[in-house]
Amino acid sequence: MSDRDGGNGPLLLGVRHHGPGSARAVRAALEAAGPRTVLIEGPPEADALIALAADEDMRPPVALLAHVVDEPGRSAFWPLAEFSPEWVAIRWALEHGVPARFIDLPATHTLAWGREEREDQEQEPSEKGEPGGLPPEPAEAVRIDPLAVLAETAGYDDAERWWEDVIEHRGARDGDAFAPFEVLGEAMGALREAFGTGGHERDLVREAYMRLQVRAAQREFGDDVAVVCGAWHVPALRQRTTVAADRALLKGLPKAKADMTWVPWTHRRLSRMSGYGAGIDSPGWYGHLFGAADRPIERWMTKVARLLRDEDRPVSSAHVIEAVRLADTLAAMRGRPLPGLTETTDAVRAVMCEGSDVPLALVHDRLVVGDVLGEVPAAAPAVPLQRDLDRLQRRLRLKPEAQERELELDLRKENDAGRSRLLHRLRLLGIEWGEPTASRGSTGTFRETWRLRWEPELAVRVAEAEVWGTTVLAAATAKAEADAVGARSLADVTGLAERCLLAELPDALPVVMRILADRAALDADVGHLAQALPALVRSLRYGDVRGTGTEALAEVAAGLAERVFVGLPPACAALDADAAEEMRGHVDAVHGAVGLLGEGDGDGEGQGEDSASQGENSASRAGIRGRWHGVLRTLSGRDTVPGVVRGRAVRLLLDDGALGQEEAARLMGLVLSPGTEPADAAAWIEGFVGGGSGGGMLLVHDERLLGLVDAWLTGVPGDAFTDVLPLLRRTFSAYEPGVRRTLGELVRRGPGTRGSATATASGIPGFASDLDTARADAVLPVLRLLLGPDETVDVEGAGDPSTNDSSTHTNVANENGADDNDLVGVGR
Repeated sequence: MSDRDGGNGPLLLGVRHHGPGSARAVRAALEAAGPRTVLIEGPPEADALIALAADEDMRPPVALLAHVVDEPGRSAFWPLAEFSPEWVAIRWALEHGVPARFIDLPATHTLAWGREEREDQEQEPSEKGEPGGLPPEPAEAVRIDPLAVLAETAGYDDAERWWEDVIEHRGARDGDAFAPFEVLGEAMGALREAFGTGGHERDLVREAYMRLQVRAAQREFGDDVAVVCGAWHVPALRQRTTVAADRALLKGLPKAKADMTWVPWTHRRLSRMSGYGAGIDSPGWYGHLFGAADRPIERWMTKVARLLRDEDRPVSSAHVIEAVRLADTLAAMRGRPLPGLTETTDAVRAVMCEGSDVPLALVHDRLVVGDVLGEVPAAAPAVPLQRDLDRLQRRLRLKPEAQERELELDLRKENDAGRSRLLHRLRLLGIEWGEPTASRGSTGTFRETWRLRWEPELAVRVAEAEVWGTTVLAAATAKAEADAVGARSLADVTGLAERCLLAELPDALPVVMRILADRAALDADVGHLAQALPALVRSLRYGDVRGTGTEALAEVAAGLAERVFVGLPPACAALDADAAEEMRGHVDAVHGAVGLLGEGDGDGEGQGEDSASQGENSASRAGIRGRWHGVLRTLSGRDTVPGVVRGRAVRLLLDDGALGQEEAARLMGLVLSPGTEPADAAAWIEGFVGGGSGGGMLLVHDERLLGLVDAWLTGVPGDAFTDVLPLLRRTFSAYEPGVRRTLGELVRRGPGTRGSATATASGIPGFASDLDTARADAVLPVLRLLLGPDETVDVEGAGDPSTNDSSTHTNVANENGADDNDLVGVGR
């Protein structure tokens, strides 16, 4: 007996979405019944796309994507895997020349349903649920999980394990291909009788539409009709209702014009509880069960062993044999017909992973879930922007992949530069295929590192971006211009200018620059100007390496810098602690930007200029640095400026060689004198040696400064010490463990005159009261080797302690890629 009403009527095949056992049963039932047509739960607008499932370039997992034409962000997916019963039914129909149709509620209503929900949320409660619309689901309704209820009834605490035992691990009983559907249909009928709709109120409308479609198919093909749908709907499709009653439920449904196509999907997305049907925890495992013709456990253990060997884990054939035996034993002990995922996982953990969950997590990620990415044929409908993106991906050999990977780009190479442009343009359009990340190999501006992962939802983002243009370049240009007009702050505009240079949008840049100049002229907030300047300077650097013109950008940056120089000292007066900390960040940012603006010609900058022009640019850059040093001196000497800002200004001058160590020690001594409030002195120390600026190494190598800090700290009164302790802990806890340990040893040893401004560490190996010029000069030959024969190091005045102090050597090293640790190591 088949699952038909009284032996007649349509063949109802109730399935679990993405269930391999259901997929095998559907195939067997269709082979046995040989229907004249196959009806499948899904949006009818996709009927024209069914034929593409037979294309040789179509590889599941894939999904039907429906989106509203004038609002692409409102979309819905119907994912299908190779082991989905719906996909098996489609493939069977195409192979046997049988018509296949989708019979679920059309996407034009489903998508409009979502719009109506949002509009209802904005209305008063009395206005909701108007007659003729789709029935709202009560907020308090509890949607039952039919499989979970059946599993609990059978004494299982895990619905997945119950499904494996009852469906996945059993074949057709007594050769009856329809038996699984009869049993499951009866179970769902009992559930619906006990729970009603089970919180699925909107299913009543969908099921009414399905019944109408089944009747239409019966009029055309007779009773030789097979229906593949979720098992939950089988009792409703058996139900005797009138055509008029079903049409009444569908009367007045909202509509929205929708487009539909196939898009690639991933196993990782199938594992989420979203989209069509229900998410599954183990798509990779289910795919293996569906594809394994025989001995599925042995084949699975072999896959696991191969993966672990690829990760340099010592796994042998003996491990595979023992893991299979253990899985079989566990299944027998637990009363299961065959080992399931739980038993295989336990066996892999015990035998192949030696009880560790670390390699087991890799097995779960790579095999149990998996990174399979489907493919759709070129003949599938697509918006013009998607076509252009596909063309660029092929030309640049940048294939979308589901697994996350890092991509290193050398912008001096044409293909890598093209990849960079594409990824930056897509980010402008909100298509986050790639995310920039820090490069491990080089810090040069010619190198970029990206972390790539293609997610199915990006197809929706591409459709949304179609409103800006039909090509990636045109769409990114239009989007950048619109973002510039709608930018809320000056920093937003400067950031956008930086992104336009990265994406190489020459048509958008003039618009952005004009708006940037207007905003900069009208914005009087020094904080905003300070936030904007670093992005502008970075843009100049990016323009250099990409060979784009940045003359207008350079003029705006120089003007912005001048306005910051003028407005910063007044803006730093009378600030509270939070505002002072924020201003310290602005000072750091401006200092870094000025350092780049003040650099000599490099990275291609100034190429093609005559010598007079180059000299003028060099003088201009030197003038910018000089004026900035003047601003820092002003900040360091004003009592109205918060201590954290004053301390930072002194430190920046010291690092630039614009302030001698003796003067820095004098300023520190004044601040740490008894006449200064402890809180202000602690803030000054935070600004001078805190904030991840390498201040710990400065204290390690300058015993005078360490002695001043130590003497001040030991003299702070007890009541004041409690107030300054949190700030001091924050300052010193940021140091590297090795630096903290060295400082502790220096303080514990206690130099002979510690606590005095003239304190030395003559008793400590590696330190002296004065600079050892001979040891400092030993660094220079090594630097010459590192920099190459074409580079020179200015050693003029190397024998003069007044001009060859440690800060000078530090600056030489920093400008040429070394750091303080390298200098100390080489010098010793």
